[in-house]
Amino acid sequence: MAQFVDWDLAAATAGALSKSGPRVSYAEATGVVGDLRRLTDEAAGHVADYTGLRPQVSHPPVRVVDRRDWAATNIAGLREVITPLVSRLSGDKPPGALTEAVGSRLTGVQAGTVLAYLSGRVLGQYEVFSADPGQLLLVAPNIVEVERKLGADPRDFRLWVCLHEVTHRTQFTAVPWMRAYFLGEVQAFVDASQGTEHLVERLRRGVSTLSDAVRDPDSRTSVLDIVQTPAQRAVLDRLTALMTLLEGHAEFVMDGVGPQVIPSVERIRAGFNRRRETGNPLEKAIRRLLGVDVKMRQYAEGRKFVHGVVEQVGMPGFNKIFGSPLTLPRLDELGDPAAWVARVHGPAGATPTAG
Repeated sequence: MAQFVDWDLAAATAGALSKSGPRVSYAEATGVVGDLRRLTDEAAGHVADYTGLRPQVSHPPVRVVDRRDWAATNIAGLREVITPLVSRLSGDKPPGALTEAVGSRLTGVQAGTVLAYLSGRVLGQYEVFSADPGQLLLVAPNIVEVERKLGADPRDFRLWVCLHEVTHRTQFTAVPWMRAYFLGEVQAFVDASQGTEHLVERLRRGVSTLSDAVRDPDSRTSVLDIVQTPAQRAVLDRLTALMTLLEGHAEFVMDGVGPQVIPSVERIRAGFNRRRETGNPLEKAIRRLLGVDVKMRQYAEGRKFVHGVVEQVGMPGFNKIFGSPLTLPRLDELGDPAAWVARVHGPAGATPTAG
């Protein structure tokens, strides 16, 4: 079987390079874990009431993890998805000795380096690769570190983070086809490659690009540099539109629910926005590496799109977006909510409706 990444080496590298996080006592750590589990349940009620979306499939309880666990979970998830895809495309032909000995190990170190770097910056994630329908991860050390830097009320900040991440969980559990659609698009991207050897080399260059950017903040390389076929660009447009929608929806829900249940939400939002503007490493890396700063702007543009649709057709009308892959917004509709409303609701639907 083709070995694109030495996954064991990736896990070992991530574990070795991951920092431990802020200092907390055992009692404090136990308290944080308990708070995050409780606030996740509280957030789930708020999100369901605000959006009208309710899980249609069961999901595992939230996992409160440290940085190493987050990296290990993501490596396991990527391994589950990437290995079968590369194997299928290669026909299970073994790589050459040099590729096996050098290429996969180099990529493993690079992948581990990237995930170690990101593990110190991600607050939470709904991870969909390793299990169906996915699992909600909250990275406790990072949440504590950021709330301390912002001087935020711990309960308020933790609930604020939970609102965002629980919305992502809701998107995948209230819309049972969402995970399969997302994974199908990832597979379509791979299928659109022109030949297996070229695919593996481009994937390796993509990991190398990520690794280079982690080490060099001034890097101007882009993952788009490895996208060479029109079919792959079409898939990337659809994935970009989907990610923008999901992030914007989570931001919209967070800001809609927040003032009702989080007394210090305005102060938290202002401090967090300043943190982003001064260079949130994860967001800057994603935008730069995808090379779509202008057309994507996931959080701001997605939130503006969701707001525009809800303003016209209300929340129930917005929820038609989750009816099927055909009702998802196209990339060019993200800047024109009325165009999506007209396409999905018809011309008569483009009338202001109370949310």
